[in-house]
Amino acid sequence: MHSSFRLALLLALGVPALHVIQAQSSSSNPATPGQDQTQGQTQDQAQQPPAAQTQGQISVQARIKARREQRRAAAIHDTYSRPYEMYVGMGYLRFVPGPDKQRVLFYSWNAGLTRYFDQRLGITVDGRGNYGTAFVGLNQFGLTRPAISVYSAMAGPTYRFYLQPRYSIAGRVLGGYAQGNFSGDTNGLGGKTLGLWPDGGTFSASGSVIGEWNLTPRVGIRLAPEYNLTGFGSTLQYSRGFTAGLAVRLGKQ
Repeated sequence: MHSSFRLALLLALGVPALHVIQAQSSSSNPATPGQDQTQGQTQDQAQQPPAAQTQGQISVQARIKARREQRRAAAIHDTYSRPYEMYVGMGYLRFVPGPDKQRVLFYSWNAGLTRYFDQRLGITVDGRGNYGTAFVGLNQFGLTRPAISVYSAMAGPTYRFYLQPRYSIAGRVLGGYAQGNFSGDTNGLGGKTLGLWPDGGTFSASGSVIGEWNLTPRVGIRLAPEYNLTGFGSTLQYSRGFTAGLAVRLGKQ
């Protein structure tokens, strides 16, 4: 009877102790299926950038790009929206002064005005003078290097095909009239006597590419390689050279 009483007492004390041990084990390792899934999702989200943050970065970059483009467009408008551009400068041209003469190096001045109808297209009026010394060879007259000159007035379209706030590139085609003076320094002999073209007028044409660098929105420097065509002596003279100078934009925007 004492043995049965002792067994019952051990069971009564052991069952509560077992529950206490199980409760402590559950509190130290609370691993349930739902909680494990939640922790996995949290770790995946920490590894991947949030979609809202990525979209925000793209939006900021787009706004920065749009503002930069707006500033560029405003600078181009401020520079090229004035209706008039006046230029003056100098240049040189390699010109054939007679049927069998070597080329003359013409030193030139030129000036002109362009009326622009928009930022790109305009009409140019151009005037220039060319001066040089022709070598005519040894002769009985003692004149070997008479001075000659050619003046021209031309007009035609100018088109800016590339615009930037600091520089532009344009193409220009001009046509008009040229007046040649080949006998003024021949002591009355006449240019034809020395193998030069006869004095007189003929057509003149020019094609050039104009590069312009802007010092300010209203003032720029320009360089224009040029191909020139004239018709003295009922023949064609193909001449190459360039003009360079200063350009000033005038008028209200």
